Amino acid sequence: MPAAGRPVSRPDARTPVRTCIGCRGRGGRSDLVRVVVVEGVLVPDPRARIAGRGAWLHPDPACLDLAVRRRALARALRAEVSPDVTAVRIELERRHAEQRSEPSSTPHDG
Repeated sequence: MPAAGRPVSRPDARTPVRTCIGCRGRGGRSDLVRVVVVEGVLVPDPRARIAGRGAWLHPDPACLDLAVRRRALARALRAEVSPDVTAVRIELERRHAEQRSEPSSTPHDG
């Protein structure tokens, strides 16, 4: 059962599937936001182009809160992550607001 506010998509065989490190839900690469550590600082990588090990989160601040609480960021990135997640939170809130303002074009299972 998908959590409220998260897009429900069914990735096809050609779409890479990723796991959110917060809620552990799965989704297509386009449904999640990649985060990486650059020079010891956690930063969002919305275009998924920054080199290095990345972790994926739903564009929902609740997933970031879960990841922080579970200490999943340091484990997934295999690095000591700066406790400052402000840049990532801003990007997730921006994406979350965008998704909420767009009318859903995909049917939802009821």
